Amino acid sequence: MSKRRKFSVEFKRGAVEQTRQPGVSCAQVARELGIRDNLLTRWKREMDGQGKGAFVGTGTARDEEVASLKRELSRVTKERDFLRAAATFFAKGSS
Repeated sequence: MSKRRKFSVEFKRGAVEQTRQPGVSCAQVARELGIRDNLLTRWKREMDGQGKGAFVGTGTARDEEVASLKRELSRVTKERDFLRAAATFFAKGSS
């Protein structure tokens, strides 16, 4: 089974802009880019309907990254607190 390809926002916008050149069809641009013409047509329709708000995605990647960074921050904070307590313990013991 093949994996679903993901295209960047810049790629999608560039592909749609190419279709707006005079004398260029969606099918021609799609063949040059190696994508299906119905996909390019859908991107064009979405960009026409939403303008700058097109291709925003679901945001799950950013949410996952934030959650991962919060977990890492928590772990590093616990390590820092442990090392601070250990340093205090050994500093008292050596005096």
